[in-house]
Amino acid sequence: MTFAARRWFAIVLTVVVAVAGSAVLLSRSMSLRGTAWESGWVLLAVLLFLASYNLRKKLTYPPLLSSATWLQLHVYVGVLSVILFGWHIGWRIPNGLLETAIAVVFVCVAASGVAGLALSRMIPGRLTVRGEEVLFERIPVYRRQLRERAEAVIVDSAQESGTDTLSDFYARRLADFFHGPRHAWRHVVQSTRPVTELLHELRSLERYLSDGERETLRELTELVQAKDNLDYHRTMQGMLKGWLFVHIPLTGVLLVLVGAHVVLVHAFAGASA
Repeated sequence: MTFAARRWFAIVLTVVVAVAGSAVLLSRSMSLRGTAWESGWVLLAVLLFLASYNLRKKLTYPPLLSSATWLQLHVYVGVLSVILFGWHIGWRIPNGLLETAIAVVFVCVAASGVAGLALSRMIPGRLTVRGEEVLFERIPVYRRQLRERAEAVIVDSAQESGTDTLSDFYARRLADFFHGPRHAWRHVVQSTRPVTELLHELRSLERYLSDGERETLRELTELVQAKDNLDYHRTMQGMLKGWLFVHIPLTGVLLVLVGAHVVLVHAFAGASA
């Protein structure tokens, strides 16, 4: 079965399960038997399954399905959890403090999951058109190498030409650019305006340079483009990694709140009995 066929199968199966489950819960609610108890336990099991995905990513044994399969299960079961949560709260805004907190955190977890899925689908393709693939942890090393190379060519050019046109421009416009990551928000919105303006200023110096300095200018231009690509990779990969620092902690908070909810429900059920 092809990837597209598997995706369509998963989508159809998710829709069927959602419709069938909703029909069962609707029939129970219409019969005045209520759905909170059954939907609550099923929702707890679903949340525990979804939370187990992060644990599965850290374990290589036992080999329980592939990571890609777990990801697909996580996505589609996550969709079902949203529908099930709606049925559990009766499709209304909760009025209790704990119930409201659970609903708010659940919405945040679901929203961060959707955001993470969108980022994981969108960013890899964009990275392929902005320079060579680099490891996120190695980006500071590559940035330092680019800065050292830029400084070296500026020093060599100044010594050979005896002029300070390029060195002055480097000190005024490029030293800060090469020193650290720049234009993060511009990269987020896919804007190349800052580096385009910088390259335009750099190329406008060509009329004042000797042949040797023009060669330095061409190399410096390549270094600026490479540095901007490196900053782009840092921003995009950082977004891919950063959303997990929102999604995973929120999931932990949600499980704690749900656990407290279960304890209170049983406590009051026992008291009423």
